Amino acid sequence: MRIETQLAADNNIMHFFAESGFPVKGSVEFSDAKSLRRSPLAENIFDLGGVVVDFKPRDFLMDHFLNKSAEDEVFDLTFGSKEWEELDRGVISRGTANRLMLENAAERGRTFEVQAVIDEWQSILHTNKRTVKTMCKLKLAGYRLYYLSNIPQDVIDEIRQRDFFPLFDGGIASCEVHLSKPDPKIFGLMMQKYGLAYDETIFVDDTKVNAQAAYNLGITGILYKGPKSFQRALGLCGVKMEADNKRQAAPEAPMENRG
Repeated sequence: MRIETQLAADNNIMHFFAESGFPVKGSVEFSDAKSLRRSPLAENIFDLGGVVVDFKPRDFLMDHFLNKSAEDEVFDLTFGSKEWEELDRGVISRGTANRLMLENAAERGRTFEVQAVIDEWQSILHTNKRTVKTMCKLKLAGYRLYYLSNIPQDVIDEIRQRDFFPLFDGGIASCEVHLSKPDPKIFGLMMQKYGLAYDETIFVDDTKVNAQAAYNLGITGILYKGPKSFQRALGLCGVKMEADNKRQAAPEAPMENRG
């Protein structure tokens, strides 16, 4: 039985694959989607910041201030603050969070530094092209992709406009459910919403406590440290993509012979 995957139906995805150098011509067809999933781990959930999109606030602060004491203090006033956590949970607006962070900064003589973070921090949110390339391979191999991210509303709104976003079959942003990782409730909500099986799901996050929280629930947790170790971890999980991509690259001749 042939099925035409979502890749063929969604022109935006097909365009993205073509731009990424993947051989997509016409519709993408597979003889059986399930047979392409060589691993019993059929679902893949990605954190966004730090995995799919670069997010290295410590590096950002180091580049700006070149002073370890200042970096630590400004981190606590911004990225590591209560206000930032509340932005992730969607219980405070960006304007209110910025005002409160600046008030706290003024008390500690760090107004200039915190204003610099507020003005410039989103410049670090570059798309991680190597992760997206892996996502393309997973998608072509018949795996489903989801996101589960601690993220403010304005940031998820911007990321949803990026070319790679249609690769996702769904996902949850913390700001929209007022929960954040590593709370087990947000994982449970994710699994229930999309009907995912705990023992058939991989969760990828750049924060150890979040990967551990997934593992504690019976999900295979991968701590993202970089593209090479991520590829090795997928291999250890039994996820194989290369052979499937070769099958996809030139499917037309055998299909024509089937009559």
